[in-house]
Amino acid sequence: MKQRRMGRTGLKVSEICLGTMTFAGQCDEDTSVQILDRAVERGVTFIDTADAYPIPPDTETAGRTEEVIGRWLAAVPRRRHELVLATKCRIRVGLGVNDQGLSRRHIMSACEASLRRLKTDWIDLYQAHLPDSETPIDETLRAFDDLVRSGKVRYVGCSNYPAWQLALALSSSERHGWARYDCVQPRYNALYREIESELLPLCRDQGVGVIVYNPLAGGLLTGKHRAGAGPEPGTRFTLGATGELYRDRYWHSVQFEAVDALRSYCDMRGFNLATASVAWVLQQPGITSAIVGASRAEQLQATLDGAQFEFDEEARDVFDSVWWSIPRRPISR
Repeated sequence: MKQRRMGRTGLKVSEICLGTMTFAGQCDEDTSVQILDRAVERGVTFIDTADAYPIPPDTETAGRTEEVIGRWLAAVPRRRHELVLATKCRIRVGLGVNDQGLSRRHIMSACEASLRRLKTDWIDLYQAHLPDSETPIDETLRAFDDLVRSGKVRYVGCSNYPAWQLALALSSSERHGWARYDCVQPRYNALYREIESELLPLCRDQGVGVIVYNPLAGGLLTGKHRAGAGPEPGTRFTLGATGELYRDRYWHSVQFEAVDALRSYCDMRGFNLATASVAWVLQQPGITSAIVGASRAEQLQATLDGAQFEFDEEARDVFDSVWWSIPRRPISR
C-alpha cells in the first residue's frame, strides 16, 4: 500500500482509507474488528469515522462507531501511533439545540466527546462533516485553530464543501493566521465527477488533500445490484434517510446502464469491476486517498486490490466515457 502526502502538509496517509460508518450498525463489533484487522494487515494506515456514525445517523446511536474503534485501539496501544485517525463533527448527536453545527461551543464539546470515545489523546484529522450556514466561518475556523494549538487535533479538514466555500475558508485562515482546511472529503467516482470542474483544480492549486468517499457509488460499482430489482435489505440503499439519499444519487436507469457497460467491459478483460473502479479514482490527478468501507471483512479484498491495479489507455478511456453518457442533474451532496 503506497503512502501519499496529504496536500501541502508533511502528513503521509495510505492511498486507501478505511471508512467505518457500517460499524455498530450494519455490522456488529466482532465483524467491525475483523474489518479493521484485515485493512491494517493489507497496509491501510488511514481510518476515517465521524461522531454521528453509524448510519443512518440517529441521536440514539451516535458515537457507537467511535466507541468500537476506541476499544480496538486500546486493545493494542501501539496501533494508535501507527495509524492516522480522522473523525468529524457537525451532524446532530443529541437532542439539545446546540448538539449540532459548527459553532465554537459544539466543536469544542464534540471534540472532547470523540477523544473519550476513541480512547486517544489526539485526533490526527478533525473535519467539518458538512457546511453550517448558521455559523460564521471565522467562528468555526478559530475553534479548529484553538484545538490544533492545544495539541488535541493535528490537522483540520472539511467534507462536502463546494469549491466556493472551501475558497472562502482558505482565505479566512490565511488572513488570520489560523490552521486551515488541509484536506477536503468530497463524493467522487466514475459515475459522479462534478468536483473536476472547480473543486479539484482549487485543491491542486492550493495544496489541499482530497480524500474521496463513495468511490464505488454506494456499492453500485460492485455490479451486484440490478436494474428492475429493488435494493437488497441491509445494503446502504435501504437504511432509512441514508437509503433515500443514496437511491436519489444512484438508483436510476441511466446509472445502471453505465454500470452494465463497465461490467461488460471488465468481464471481457478479466477485471474485477470494484477493483477497477477504486483504481480509476486513485489514478485521477489531485486525489490523495479513496475511502472504502465494508460490512464483511472479505469485501475488502476487491477494493484494496485497487491500490495495485494499473489502467492501460483503453481501459481508462472506457471508464472515462461513461460519465459523458449520464445527463447532468442538479448538484446535491
